[in-house]
Amino acid sequence: MMKTIDINCDLGEGMGNEAQLMPLISSCNIACGGHAGDLQSMKEAVILAKSNHVKIGAHPSFPDKLNFGRTKMDMNSTDLFDALKHQIELLKSLVERAQLQLHHVKPHGALYNIASVDERTAKIVVGVVKTIDENLIVYAPFKSVISEIAKTEGIKIMHEVFADRNYNDDLTLVSRNLKNALIHDPNIMFDHVYNMIHFGKVNTINKVEVELKADTFCVHGDGKNVVENLKQLIAKLKHHHIEIS
Repeated sequence: MMKTIDINCDLGEGMGNEAQLMPLISSCNIACGGHAGDLQSMKEAVILAKSNHVKIGAHPSFPDKLNFGRTKMDMNSTDLFDALKHQIELLKSLVERAQLQLHHVKPHGALYNIASVDERTAKIVVGVVKTIDENLIVYAPFKSVISEIAKTEGIKIMHEVFADRNYNDDLTLVSRNLKNALIHDPNIMFDHVYNMIHFGKVNTINKVEVELKADTFCVHGDGKNVVENLKQLIAKLKHHHIEIS
């Protein structure tokens, strides 16, 4: 019996590979000006998503293009709220002009990591989503602070896991500063993903099996050999009766 999963990808970040990736995925997270992206890149990504029937999500960030949104910014609550609201609403307007609906919101980089563990940041992100559209879904890690706050606020969650990142025992991602943070080998990537799909567990860098819930699998658009790796991953998944949808 065929099983289906969602594969999402962070796009519109200046990699120039959107046209190659879009046919392979089922949802995308479009950079909306915080860490990367501008009106033109957003429009192009929306058009590609529409033609490939890919669900569209906003990928807001700390407003920090210099550090690609991967560094914590000390912002007061009002400024952070306003920055995120502006980013998401900008993309939402472009999506609606294309006669589509924005499907989800997935924070980027440092904002994603901090909102996973910090209540103040998580409440700001969820508050922005709720203000814009209560029907938007938040992509967030299993058992994270933001996922619990979103549920309390009546916002739907899709628990996100990473096909191309290694995990610590507490289900945080291995720091990009460490050489074993990323998974580039498609065979290892498949084993990593299949274990999460079939067994609901992830093997951490310390060889510990930890349970988790996986509703959507992220592959980073800026990853090494991402297009070829994703093609191989999808082929291996199909061989095991798992489709992308």
